[in-house]
Amino acid sequence: MGQSPLRPSGAPGQTGGSMEAHDKIAIVDFGGQYAHLIATKVRRLKVLAEILQPEDPVERFAEFKGIILSGSPSLSAYDEDSTYDAHIYDLPVPILGFCFGHQEIAKHYGGRVEHTQREYGPALLTLRGSSPIFHGLAPEETVWMSHGDSVTALPEGFEEIGVSSSERGPAHRNAAIAHEGLRRYGFQFHPEVDDTPHGEQMLRNFVLGICGCRPDWTMDLFSREEEARIREQAQGRPVFLLASGGVDSTVCAVLLGEALGPERVHLLHIDNGLLRKNESAEVLEAFRRHGLDRNLHFVDASERFLSALAGVVEPERKRRIIGDTFLEVFQAEASRLNLEDCLLAQGTIYPDTVETGGTKRADVIKTHHNRVPAVEALIARGQVIEPLRELYKVEVRELGEALGLPEELVWRHPFPGPGLGIRLLCSDGRVPDRAPGAEEALARFAAEASVGAAILPVRSVGVKADLRAYEQPVMLWGEGLLPQAETLAARLYQEVPGINRCVV
Repeated sequence: MGQSPLRPSGAPGQTGGSMEAHDKIAIVDFGGQYAHLIATKVRRLKVLAEILQPEDPVERFAEFKGIILSGSPSLSAYDEDSTYDAHIYDLPVPILGFCFGHQEIAKHYGGRVEHTQREYGPALLTLRGSSPIFHGLAPEETVWMSHGDSVTALPEGFEEIGVSSSERGPAHRNAAIAHEGLRRYGFQFHPEVDDTPHGEQMLRNFVLGICGCRPDWTMDLFSREEEARIREQAQGRPVFLLASGGVDSTVCAVLLGEALGPERVHLLHIDNGLLRKNESAEVLEAFRRHGLDRNLHFVDASERFLSALAGVVEPERKRRIIGDTFLEVFQAEASRLNLEDCLLAQGTIYPDTVETGGTKRADVIKTHHNRVPAVEALIARGQVIEPLRELYKVEVRELGEALGLPEELVWRHPFPGPGLGIRLLCSDGRVPDRAPGAEEALARFAAEASVGAAILPVRSVGVKADLRAYEQPVMLWGEGLLPQAETLAARLYQEVPGINRCVV
């Protein structure tokens, strides 16, 4: 057996005494899919970011050195979701808005927002002036757009510091705006996503430069704080963790062991028949090799899952069936082991809750198996513990390394919990209805781009403008297609209705 990364039961970790005060950035979550990604990118700068709700009282923001307003599926042009406390704009701290947040800043100070020009995909941002928020960037930068509203008139005192353009569309004015005196900034694009290559530099300029935050928040600090929270919630009870072998549940297992001692942490690995070849055997062996097998349990429930999924095509329904079946198997095993009074532990991370609509304004993109209604009921009764629920994947890996997990477990290739049941697109033989005008628009697109194109007779889940899109993919083919695939795909999403995925 390999050396256990868990502390012995007599030394379950210390809280480290009183916690040092850290500079913080508030992320106001208007329901965009990227709210926590913004927080994660700020944390990567070693500055603590916390997600707040728009209706939180202005006093709640007093402890923060800066504020970032997220995007939203709501339309600023029609005053949707506009009843939040606008007194945050009176605070003497810098404020930066993305997409919807950008539009709300402009509108609050007297500008105009209209539902005019749609943009989905990459665009070229041409910088104007010399704003400190763009310090160190090139005169032109690639950025990622996903919006239908635009700022069409600037408020008094604001300047246009960036104009965007795409390959075919007209120039998009006011793609970035600023009032340097007030320290108010707005980006129509999303700097937090990887598709904006130098977005992190823009965030760095805002957080470290304009807000003046100290970069001193780390995963070591998070683990100490979280271990204290785990002990407080557990109140002496054992925990039973659904352990898939992925990085989330594995890091969760180690963190729970650090906080409670390994004798109070039980791991349950379930083979649902939807995993990769030999996956369960490899996971169990990895747990044993690294000392995570003290209370390791295994159930092969393949037939049960596959029977429950027989004939089901719609992905959201499949996700709910898989989640319910996981919980049924867990409860049966807990009963067999006399662990009915234990807490259900899950390696849930924040994107799971966002995509399931777990924040007040987030649209349901997909229901994760750890967020089906039966699990939500247990959460409401305080019977679920989720130590990683505020972390993004990159932070979970960083935490795993800080906890001493080996590289093979921390960087194991991710695979979704529902496995092949979701990853493979399915059909019952019926061709989905196509969006009105889709065939005609695709024919024009194919002729202009000199490619072959066809709408495939299946549907898949995607995200467009922060909303779930259960639409059809398009397949493209032709000579020399790959180098221009991303550009063509961006055009497709804007020009052809009812499309959310491109296959080349």
